[in-house]
Amino acid sequence: MTVDISEDELITAIGRVLSGTGPDVLVPVGDDAAVVRGGTGDLVLTTDALVEGTHFDRTMSTPRDIGYKAIAVSLSDIAAMAGSPRYALCALTLSGDVDAGWTMELFGGMREATDEFACALVGGNLARGSEVTVAITLTGEVARGAVVRRSGAEPGDVVVVTGTLGGAAAGRRLARRGAPWTEDELHAIHRHERPAPRVGEAPVLARNGATSMIDVSDGLTRDLVRICEASGVGVRLDPAKVPRHAAAAEGEALGGGEDYELLATMPSAAAAADAAGELADVFATLLTPIGTIAVDGLQTIDDTGATHPLEPSGWDHFA
Repeated sequence: MTVDISEDELITAIGRVLSGTGPDVLVPVGDDAAVVRGGTGDLVLTTDALVEGTHFDRTMSTPRDIGYKAIAVSLSDIAAMAGSPRYALCALTLSGDVDAGWTMELFGGMREATDEFACALVGGNLARGSEVTVAITLTGEVARGAVVRRSGAEPGDVVVVTGTLGGAAAGRRLARRGAPWTEDELHAIHRHERPAPRVGEAPVLARNGATSMIDVSDGLTRDLVRICEASGVGVRLDPAKVPRHAAAAEGEALGGGEDYELLATMPSAAAAADAAGELADVFATLLTPIGTIAVDGLQTIDDTGATHPLEPSGWDHFA
């Protein structure tokens, strides 16, 4: 099937799905550009894209799940900077076999995500292409001078991670395998289809002194190395302490990618414990110490205390 209404009619229909975006949206979907009221903090900007055949398969994922995930992955980037999300734009490329119903369901999923995390989708662009691509630009806000970057880790810091890892990679593998699935396997598939960005948890880590932070989008070890390289430090990672999703293999937990948990460094074990307590009380979110920052060297530690070279694994779109 093909889009069975005109571009203007489709934009009008999308505008109805996205209506009621709040008093700070002065000009919503339907004009040459959106107009919103600015905040008082520092502006956080990010963009990301889901590309058919690389990030999703339309024969395996619903359009609502694809739309939700497109927003969620950019929300995770805002969270990694300790920011609060505000406004989103979507540049959508549709292939010739996509109809209006599929497109409206896609935007329905986006609306679910923006409502859940208190932000608004205020505009974008439609185009025709060979494959479906959903590109999201998202703005957020953080108190002036309060942003947490990936470049602030110091020797002696405690490396922590939220939640469990490997669920998304396991979910991708299990969805391709097909049913039947156990309860844990169904949860992993849900983690793959609808990641949960840690928007509420990020400020807790920041308040408790997080020195650096990154979201685990490309795999734990790959993203941990990025913190170390940006900060000019080393690490001693204990793989046995990495919290693994019940359906995930060890390799999926260490390098599966798309978990969108927060990987952070805390200035002390006490700070990590305080953050863990608050996250457990407020969000029922696990926070696990998995290593320490060192002066140099990227290494893992085994159960005997011996060290080994850390070999990063995970997503690399250009490998």
